[in-house]
Amino acid sequence: MTETVVGAPPAPQPYSYRRSALHEPDWRRFPGWAQVSGEEWRSAQWQRAHCVKNVGQLQAVLGDLVGAAFYEDLAADVGGQATMSMLLPPQMLNTMTSGTEPSGAGSLTEPMYADPVRRYMLPVASDRRTDWTSHPYASRDSLHEQEMWAVEGLTHRYPTKVLAELLSTCPQYCGHCTRMDLVGNSTPTVDKLRFVGKPDTRLADMLDYLRRTPGVRDVVVSGGDVANLPWPRLEAFVAALLDIDNVRDIRLASKALMGLPQHWLQDDVRAGMGRLASTARARGVGLAIHTHVNAAQSVTPLVAEATRAMLDAGVRDVRNQGVLMRGVNATVPQLLDLSFTLLDGAGIMPYYFYMCDMIPASEHWRLAVWEAQELQHGLMGYLPGFATPRIVCDVPYVGKRWVHQVHDYDRERGITYWTKNYRTGIEHEDPEALTRQYEYYDPVHTLPESGRQWWRTHADPT
Repeated sequence: MTETVVGAPPAPQPYSYRRSALHEPDWRRFPGWAQVSGEEWRSAQWQRAHCVKNVGQLQAVLGDLVGAAFYEDLAADVGGQATMSMLLPPQMLNTMTSGTEPSGAGSLTEPMYADPVRRYMLPVASDRRTDWTSHPYASRDSLHEQEMWAVEGLTHRYPTKVLAELLSTCPQYCGHCTRMDLVGNSTPTVDKLRFVGKPDTRLADMLDYLRRTPGVRDVVVSGGDVANLPWPRLEAFVAALLDIDNVRDIRLASKALMGLPQHWLQDDVRAGMGRLASTARARGVGLAIHTHVNAAQSVTPLVAEATRAMLDAGVRDVRNQGVLMRGVNATVPQLLDLSFTLLDGAGIMPYYFYMCDMIPASEHWRLAVWEAQELQHGLMGYLPGFATPRIVCDVPYVGKRWVHQVHDYDRERGITYWTKNYRTGIEHEDPEALTRQYEYYDPVHTLPESGRQWWRTHADPT
């Protein structure tokens, strides 16, 4: 029996909470921005005009602070493997290697490779796996959203909720984008899908569908990123949603709240959000913003200021939906650091962490379900219950499921089996929809050797 010594110091906790002040890195440390004023930096127009779109523009900003080998590595990925075109606002690029002050030529190369924001926003060829670049069951529209379009761009996947994809562009392009088949410019490896209908017609068709479908109460307004839609058009669409009696929740999806907070600090946007929020309150409708932050260093004072501006305008909540990615946030301390920084530093509610979807060329990011389960276990007990993020697997044809809701798990072959409790828009006549088991697949490289061998004999690893 172990004797308890009264007054003995407690054993150290696996994670210790420390509140840290937010930090806006000095962009002038980069040669290309050495003369950029604070007024320019706060300008959304300046930020958009100076986005980094190719290797040459990146080199013009960073100069020889990053070695030639990194630029070559990046160019190899852009030309041969990337599924998303390069687009980085200065605000987001500035948070990379944010704690490092360069001391000489090439001094940022190693931190640049290790930086978590760089790993998913600016992937390089050496990041990708060479054994299994893509899972054999990876697909461009991995969640089959287009199959569930009620009208073009309006995914009716859940019984009471729809996703309205208003546009196919963003202020920034993430390497792991789940809509990589639709969003952004085509790349050498991916010829992107394009909307057929004219924007005004598509949006009108969405509204018409919602007016004649009273079972829908929740609309996620997304894309792309709503920050790229001209404000008058976005305000008009949301105002029209507020006129539909059955719509009770509206969520605006914008990674730009973090990647381009300057947009949400513009006078016309703040005033417009105030008008929408006032109408929403009067009609008893919840109006929220969902953003997408994956690393604590991305939460800067400008992000906190933009969040506060939206809450002051009357938005009910600002919530975060991150994505689990190896090398970015795949440890308990990283997820807790991010969650506390969001909550305490910016007033953003940690909401979901999704498992990275099964899109092509994503195996170096994806985690196995058992790893996600361990992360969920590790998060419990530190944050308030209402602010403890749920880790979810978005299972094709099923939807979001907490990672512990798996029905069965073949750990050797990395196959999880899931069931569902509702029919999607394409399953109204399917009598087996609620009893069928749906499959999701772990990355092959996370399996035991026997499982890897099974996949070698059953699928082409490329």
